[in-house]
Amino acid sequence: MSDGLILKLLSESLYQILFLSVPLLGISMVVGLIISVFQATTSIQEQTLTFVPKMIVILLLMVFLGPLFLREFKDFTYRIFEYIAQARL
Repeated sequence: MSDGLILKLLSESLYQILFLSVPLLGISMVVGLIISVFQATTSIQEQTLTFVPKMIVILLLMVFLGPLFLREFKDFTYRIFEYIAQARL
C-alpha cells in the first residue's frame, strides 16, 4: 500500500467517524442543555435526571437513522475492500 492510499483511508475513516457520531452527540448535547435549563429554573438538582431522556432520544435517533448509518458503514467497508484489491494488483 502506498502512503497516499493509507492517508486516503485514514481521512475517509475520520470522516465516517464524524458522520456517524455527530448526530447522536449533537442531539444528546441539545437534550442535556434543555434538561439543564429546566433544572436551573425549577431548582431540581438531581444528577441522574438528564440520563434517561438522553438515552431515550439517542435510542429513537438510532432507530430512525440506523438504516442510513448501516448503508454508510456498508459502503465504506466495500470501498476499503476495493482499495485492498487495487493495492494487490
